[in-house]
Amino acid sequence: MLGAIIGDMIGSVYEWHNIKTTDFPLFSSGCRPTDDSVMTIAVAEGLRLSYGKSDEEIQQKLIDAMRFYGRRYPEAGYGGTFIKWIRTNYPKPYNSWGNGSAMRVSPVGWLFDDLTKVLHMAELTAAVTHNHPEGIKGAKAIAAAVFMARKGMSKTRIKTFIEEMFDYDLDTPLSEIRPDYTFDVSCQGSVPQAIRAFLEGNSYEEAVRLAVSIGGDSDTIACMAGAVAEAAFGIPKEIKADGLARLDEFQLRQVKAFRVFYHDRQRKK
Repeated sequence: MLGAIIGDMIGSVYEWHNIKTTDFPLFSSGCRPTDDSVMTIAVAEGLRLSYGKSDEEIQQKLIDAMRFYGRRYPEAGYGGTFIKWIRTNYPKPYNSWGNGSAMRVSPVGWLFDDLTKVLHMAELTAAVTHNHPEGIKGAKAIAAAVFMARKGMSKTRIKTFIEEMFDYDLDTPLSEIRPDYTFDVSCQGSVPQAIRAFLEGNSYEEAVRLAVSIGGDSDTIACMAGAVAEAAFGIPKEIKADGLARLDEFQLRQVKAFRVFYHDRQRKK
């Protein structure tokens, strides 16, 4: 999931100042974790604390974690409806098709080792807020791509699965998307573009640079592309170090806790 967080940070300075090129400083003084990173960490914690529990218990832990982190980091850049969801005493899903469901889902692709389970868990993480079919579909697509990349499946196989399962257009190259692409926070208008950036990239850095270069919701597109790219390529040590340095102590502890939990689960299999 660190690939999602670092992608978010790299794209954070270009969200409102789009740059239609891959030639830009990877990190600058303004790079920071936004709501994408905060909610990715929240989902990771919710899944870790509810592992092996019922769907109802899992979703309650997810809600608790997301509301806790949302209140702990109130200036991370949440949407208005999500802010209300964080603050209400009785949060309910609000039929969103936004890409918030897809930006936070990457821990699912790491923690579960069966594609059917990955798709189910992705839906659980989405549906606590984004219960619109497009919101759920976007989360499933990113989680599936992360899982398949982590398992060493080829880009061709990932592309074919995503296209056939979710009816996304992954054929249009970024060179054709880039000139007219504008800000779009919908899953259907940003998830395919993020996956296309991964498909065109040959390293973590290249995939994230490509994601940022199309413009639009740059931090979230880079977050989603970075999530898949990490699973496929890994993250270079220097990029990982720069990214980790931008997390506070509490966030670092949670990232480490998830990593330890993941590796413990892998050893027990």
